Amino acid sequence: METAIWWVREDARLHDNAALVAAADADALLPVVVADPRQYGSQPYGGPESFIFEKTGAYRAQFQRETVADLRQSLDDQGSELLVREGRPDDVLPEIARAVDADTVHFQALPAPEERDAAAAVVSALADAGVQTASHWTNTLHHVADLPDGVDGIDDTFTPFRQSVEQESCVREPLPEPELPPTPALDRLDGDHGSIPTLAELGLEPPEYDDRGVLAFEGGETAALDRVQEYIWEGDHLRAYKQTRNGLLGPNYSSKFSPWLAAGSLSPRYVKREVDRYEAERASNDSTYWLVFELRWRDFMAFQTAKHGGTFFTRSGIREREDIDWADPGSDPTAREQFARWTAGETGIPFVDATMRELNETGYMSNRGRQNAASFLANSLRIDWRRGAAYFETKLVDYDAGSNYGNWAYVAGVGNDSRNSYFDIVKQARNYDGDGEYVRHWLPELQGLPPGYVHEPWEMDREEQRAYGVVLGEDYPEPMVDLAASYEAFR
Repeated sequence: METAIWWVREDARLHDNAALVAAADADALLPVVVADPRQYGSQPYGGPESFIFEKTGAYRAQFQRETVADLRQSLDDQGSELLVREGRPDDVLPEIARAVDADTVHFQALPAPEERDAAAAVVSALADAGVQTASHWTNTLHHVADLPDGVDGIDDTFTPFRQSVEQESCVREPLPEPELPPTPALDRLDGDHGSIPTLAELGLEPPEYDDRGVLAFEGGETAALDRVQEYIWEGDHLRAYKQTRNGLLGPNYSSKFSPWLAAGSLSPRYVKREVDRYEAERASNDSTYWLVFELRWRDFMAFQTAKHGGTFFTRSGIREREDIDWADPGSDPTAREQFARWTAGETGIPFVDATMRELNETGYMSNRGRQNAASFLANSLRIDWRRGAAYFETKLVDYDAGSNYGNWAYVAGVGNDSRNSYFDIVKQARNYDGDGEYVRHWLPELQGLPPGYVHEPWEMDREEQRAYGVVLGEDYPEPMVDLAASYEAFR
C-alpha cells in the first residue's frame, strides 16, 4: 500500500492540478490544509528596513475559509476527506505523515521567497522523518519547464517575455480531474478532521459585504467555475473585454477572475481553454487575445519573482535604485499622517479616495484604481512604496505576491520598467470616470458636485463650495498636496 499526502497550498481545486493528479496515483490519499499562524496578525515585512503590518485582512481570510470549505465538500462528494490543522507546516506535516505512514507528500511549488522558504522547511523536516516529497508547478499559464530561456533567462521587460512565450512556448492542456483513492485510516491522528479556523480565532472581525461593491466574491472552485461560465458564456462579456476592462462600476466590466486565480481555485490553463473554445464557437478578436495577454502579464510577475527572489521585495527593487529619498511612516510624522489619510481615503483627491474606500469596504478595487492609488502614494507623496503594497496585501481579496508587489514596484520606478513615469490622476479620472459616477458612488459627500468639479473640488471658490454643499475642510478634506507641483517635483 502506497499512501500519499496532498499538501494543499494555493491550489485548492480538483481540476487541472498536477499535485493532486500525482498524489491520486497512490493507493490511499490524504488531502491536508495547514493554517499557518505566520500568515495572520501583525507580522514583520522582513529584509532590510523592515516594518510591522497586518498580514491578512478579513476579506481575504473569509474568502480563504470559503475556499477550504468548498474543497472539503468537493472531496467529500468524491468519497475523500480533507484534514485541516493549524500550525507551521514543517511541524504539522511530519506528524501527520508518521500517523498515516505516508510515503510521499505532493505539494504545489510557488515562486515567492516566503512560500519557497516554507516549502524548503517542510521538505527538510519530512526528509528527517524518512518521507519523500514531490513539488509540482501549477499556478501559471505557461509551465516553468516550457519557458524558452528558463527562469534566469527571462527578460526583465514584459514585451520580450510575451513575444518569447507566444512564439516559442505552448500552453499545456489542463489535466483532467482524477479519480481519488480512499482516505487512509486516521485513528492514529489526534483530534478530528479539523474545523476551519473562524475569523475570530484568527483575530479578525467578520466583514460585512457592502452592496456598493462590484461583486460579492465567494471563495472556492465551485464559485470560480460558475464565474467563468457566467462571464464568458452566459453573459457573453468576453466579446468586448478589451473595450470594457478599464471600467470602474459593476460586475462585468472585467472578468473578476483574479481572486480565484490567486487562491488557486481556478486554473489559468482552464481559462485559456475556455477562451480558445469561445474563439472557435463565437468570436476571435482583440478582446479574446487581451484576456490571455493579461494572464501572461500575471505569469511574467510570477516568473520575475522566481528569478529575483527577495530583491523583488526590497525598497530599491530589482533596479537597485538608491537615488529616491523615500519617506518612512515609521519614523517621519508627516509621512505617518499622510499614509494614514491615504489608507482611510481622506487625501482630498477624489479619485484616490474613492478607490481606497472601495478597497477598505470590499477588499477589491479595479486595476485602474490600483495604478492611480499606487502612483499617488509612491510618486506624489514619495512614501516608501512597500508600505502601500503591504497595505494592499492586507486588504485585497485577490492578493498575489508577484502581481501585487511587482505592479507596485513597476509604478514606483524600481521594478520592471526602465522609465520613470507617474499617473496624472485628474486626467485619469476624467478619462475613465468622466461624469464622476464612480467617485460619487464611493464619496457620497460629493454627490451634489457637477462633472466639472467632482474630480477637482479645490477649483471651487468658497461661494461655490457653499452653494454645492461641499465646503473643503468641513464636508470633504482639503487636498493633501498640489498634484501639479508634485508632478513637477517628480519630473
